[in-house]
Amino acid sequence: MITSDAIVWNAPNDPHPARAASQRSYSAVAKGDLAEWLTVYAEDAVLEDPVGPSMFDPEGRGHHGHAGISAFWEKAIAPIDRFEFTIEQSMANGSTCANVGRIRTSFADGSHTTTELVMVYVVHQDGRVASMKAYWEPERTMASFTAAS
Repeated sequence: MITSDAIVWNAPNDPHPARAASQRSYSAVAKGDLAEWLTVYAEDAVLEDPVGPSMFDPEGRGHHGHAGISAFWEKAIAPIDRFEFTIEQSMANGSTCANVGRIRTSFADGSHTTTELVMVYVVHQDGRVASMKAYWEPERTMASFTAAS
């Protein structure tokens, strides 16, 4: 369920469990609520954002469990002043959902970047995320950096 005006959902919106989990995740991030975000993820969840080596995960092995996911939050989410999600497509089947869109991240000084990406969520039977893989290119995001005006 979307609970933030920082999320524009232009995609199918039926009540699929993985789609609903993705929406809960975006809402918690947009609100800056780590505790709420962790309730979306299973204790044994693996988060890869982005998939492969990055500034957040130099070895590209992902962030494991609530401790790893919390550490990712501190590195990648906590420093951001505002997140704005635009989801253009969402395809769901079985326990999986893939969302296509972009995320604008704004910093306190007014500068911002835009990340175009595909996010794949797999949920357990209880609807909590077992795996989240975000496919995006850090270099493209950095090239979109716009200084504050």
